Amino acid sequence: MELISSRELLYKAMEDGYAIAAFNIHNLETLKAVMNAAKLEKSPVILQTTPGTLRHVGIAYIVAIAKIAADDYGIPVSLHLDHCEDLETIYKCIDNGYTSVMVDGSKLPFDKNIELVKKVVDYAHKRDVQVEAELGRVGGTEDDLTVSDYEAFLTDPDMAVEYVERTGIDSLAIAIGTAHGMYKDTPKIDFRRLKMIRKLVNIPLVLHGASGVPDEMIKRAVELGINKINIATDLKNAFGKALKNFFMENPNEYDSRKYFKLAMEAVKHVAISKIRLAGCNGKI
Repeated sequence: MELISSRELLYKAMEDGYAIAAFNIHNLETLKAVMNAAKLEKSPVILQTTPGTLRHVGIAYIVAIAKIAADDYGIPVSLHLDHCEDLETIYKCIDNGYTSVMVDGSKLPFDKNIELVKKVVDYAHKRDVQVEAELGRVGGTEDDLTVSDYEAFLTDPDMAVEYVERTGIDSLAIAIGTAHGMYKDTPKIDFRRLKMIRKLVNIPLVLHGASGVPDEMIKRAVELGINKINIATDLKNAFGKALKNFFMENPNEYDSRKYFKLAMEAVKHVAISKIRLAGCNGKI
């Protein structure tokens, strides 16, 4: 099976009232752990990489292993570029085989944001690539993209309608109170705002910063119309903690096949729980 556009995955989720779990992967081990989870749960999946991961691994390497995984596991898989502000990087990912991209103009004024996004939409749609964009600002840190608490603001429902119409995007990332990274306190999700946006906007909605959000809040967000949940920090934490525990118990063991196996198992368990929360298990 080839990599597919996430457009068909997200619109099916929107029609049937569930979300697709999208996981930020960083290497072969995290990719295989996520794919193992999706295969077990009979779930479609979106693999995501940030610009930082691209600098660490390389676009061609990521595309190659994602294509092999899609063929090997035989489940619907989309490869998505997450939170990218740079047009050159976005175009390069599309040209190399990414099937979905997020152009992030959320730091720009409204009209400039639209101008940037339209350039990507024009380029991507000619190549059957799905485009996600963000209106409002999700707090926290995503690689070197930082938004302090006082700068973060929530998505305006009426502006969301205009934004979708003028850009022609396929999916919309909304700011309703989540943040990147881990939370110091329980997040305050504006479910009323989500309901308003869902009523007005007829494309799939994306929730960034889903790591660390209580399960009941994720379920509620999906019930109210979220169609994609982004998971990054929860995977990194599981991977890192598994490695730390392994070396505390086995300080003289240096075989990477042994310690990566445990880290992959930890990531797989997290991915399974998020797939079930999103409700995309059993959808293939």
